[in-house]
Amino acid sequence: MAKQRNLVRTLGLGYVVIFVVANIIGSGVYKKIAPMAAELHSSVWILMAWIVGGIITLFGALSNAEVAGLLADTGGDFVYFKKIYNRFFAFLYGWSLFTVIQTATISSLAYVFAQSLNSIIPLPEMFSSLKDLTIGGVFYPFQDFGVKLTAILLILLLTSLNISGLKSGAGASRAILLLVFTGLAVIVFFGLSSSVARPANFMDVGDLTRGTVTLSSFYTAMLAAFWAYQGWVSVGFIGGEVKDPNKNIPKGIVMGVFVVIFIYLLVNVTYLTLLSIPQLEQIHAAGNQIAAVEAVRSFWGSGGVLFISLLILVTTLGCTNASILTGARPYYAMARDRLFFPNIGKLNNANVPGNSLLWQGLWASVLVLSGTFDQLTDMIIFAVFIFYGATSLGVFILRRKMPDVHRPYKVWGYPFVPAIFILFCIGLFFNTIVTRPREAAIGMILILSGIPVFFYLQRKYSKKD
Repeated sequence: MAKQRNLVRTLGLGYVVIFVVANIIGSGVYKKIAPMAAELHSSVWILMAWIVGGIITLFGALSNAEVAGLLADTGGDFVYFKKIYNRFFAFLYGWSLFTVIQTATISSLAYVFAQSLNSIIPLPEMFSSLKDLTIGGVFYPFQDFGVKLTAILLILLLTSLNISGLKSGAGASRAILLLVFTGLAVIVFFGLSSSVARPANFMDVGDLTRGTVTLSSFYTAMLAAFWAYQGWVSVGFIGGEVKDPNKNIPKGIVMGVFVVIFIYLLVNVTYLTLLSIPQLEQIHAAGNQIAAVEAVRSFWGSGGVLFISLLILVTTLGCTNASILTGARPYYAMARDRLFFPNIGKLNNANVPGNSLLWQGLWASVLVLSGTFDQLTDMIIFAVFIFYGATSLGVFILRRKMPDVHRPYKVWGYPFVPAIFILFCIGLFFNTIVTRPREAAIGMILILSGIPVFFYLQRKYSKKD
């Protein structure tokens, strides 16, 4: 009988931080300030939404870090949920990752990559006669098909790269992230020092009285902020390939999230000094414009548009790559635990889960055809915060179940920090149902579709025993 392959621990703390940051910084830092402006109509409220979103994300990361430090292994929260709750809930999480959370993240990032490429090199129109063809009045698979096909080709290309080996994907993430940091630093420095910068745009306290900002609209605006912060939990998926994971994963999560919060505040302050709220609202209304592109255009003209378009291209390339690399590991862990289809639990000759990567890439490609960028991201945030809240609740459960076990990291501010995060997740869940019912409904359908699959797998494996 052939010897079973196992994952190899090759990644240190530096790579963990790189994966945290690379999984977070994607399209949101360039696009999401415009829908936030349309929702809040105030620069002060927008900055508050970024700050609160960052603090809430940090609370979730701190809570997750305690659980990760205790239970770190390949599969991340899938492994944690098995220990905290049961195999059924762990499966639903893994199934949700596959059907919507991780795969739609990959699809959204690849779509923005293709949009940016289209702004540099116009992509050919394809199947334009079918652009109004709709599925249920919700999905338009042939709309902007040239852009969508490019996104699909990117997903398949990066999937092939990661199938060739872990170091190939990790090295690409590190190189791309360095380019992204450099590009964002250039925007901040030249943007804030340019003659068109208007600090009053974001320092005007009078903005607070413009429009009506409710708790519901603030929550809705933070859907955009949370998409920009989304991805930090993915580093837990590669726990089986991290050296000393019980220490390095919690440290890496906290360090990475702090870095991202700092970068986001700097970049968004820059946008708000260059663009007024009415300008940002117009960008959102246009539908095909990107706030970062218009901000750089304001002080560098057409040359700046090329620069920022290339930067968005590189950033979304890096985040798509990181999401593909980390995302396939939970399905591999599920299959090894007889909670997914058996072939997905096999490693290839490069010691990576090649089948898992392949199926993830194929489904992500299908999702590219399903919807618009904002539709996909709102659906992701609704679904993922259900499970973020469940992980934070796990801090309380594990402290009760395993009080004497050594914890390499204990969440700061316990019990208030995890409790605040849980309450916030509950509020976001119900607010999204009210303000984004279509996205919430699609997200719930995809999550609950895993129930019959779970019982099918249970029967299938029980017959083999």
